[in-house]
Amino acid sequence: MKKLFLLALILFALKAQAQEVSPKEQETDEIIDDLLEKNEDIDALIKSISKFQFLYLSMNYNNKTYFSGRDIGVNQYNLTPKISYLHSCGIFASLSGIYYSSFNPKWDLTTATFGFGKNFGKQKTWRYSTSYTRYFYNNSLNNPYSNVLNAALAIHNKKRNIGTQLSVSYLFGNENGLQIASTNYALLHIIKTKKTQLDLKPQLNIVAGNQTTELARTFFNNGFPITVYTTNSTFDLINTQVNLPLELNYKSFDFELGYNINFPNALKGESNLKNTDYFNFSMAYLINL
Repeated sequence: MKKLFLLALILFALKAQAQEVSPKEQETDEIIDDLLEKNEDIDALIKSISKFQFLYLSMNYNNKTYFSGRDIGVNQYNLTPKISYLHSCGIFASLSGIYYSSFNPKWDLTTATFGFGKNFGKQKTWRYSTSYTRYFYNNSLNNPYSNVLNAALAIHNKKRNIGTQLSVSYLFGNENGLQIASTNYALLHIIKTKKTQLDLKPQLNIVAGNQTTELARTFFNNGFPITVYTTNSTFDLINTQVNLPLELNYKSFDFELGYNINFPNALKGESNLKNTDYFNFSMAYLINL
């Protein structure tokens, strides 16, 4: 049991950072690119003014909960409310939380992020960003990570229908960890009118990083059981995820229904990992300040 809780805890900390790459949970600095892809009116608005600032309110529902693609044996759904702020100067910030239906307490984590990002290049198809994230846990566990420093570099084509991002995150707190994530997507327009747009946006997300697991080995000495715990730390592929989201944009509203498949990679001390899948549904609203 101790092994299970520690593994779940560390995977949870990585998930809080890594699972942002799932549909509608992109890094905050990508919000403006998503908006430009979905709504030409917003594109024209941004080009017509030199300064702008947005609030983006969203709520995401996952019908199942996995940690870095792994099933820890708890059947539950989760909700992720999030509010994001973006300024034309490049500053962005977000505040989000995670609600788990079967955990106690159910509201397990609050996450605050502050960062800066800019598009660059002749066609402005490149983008860099850097951010700091703070985790506020609502539990009595020995949470390994409470801070994250992130740097990302992204590129998309001129039509904004193919793109990729590579990010590096340094996690620290009671323990230190490094994570590298790659997000790759294609955008397929199904319906596109002045106020409405329906898209299919398949994504491939790959996450690698430091992974720490605690293994228990029990033996008997003079008839008494003795359990020895050993800790293994490795840098390896953690999870590969395929997202198939259908996105509907109507004026300032966004809706998404997605199907997600995880292909977790067995790390040292893990075995018999199974692929996992889940559905997600999200709603979001853009406020032009």
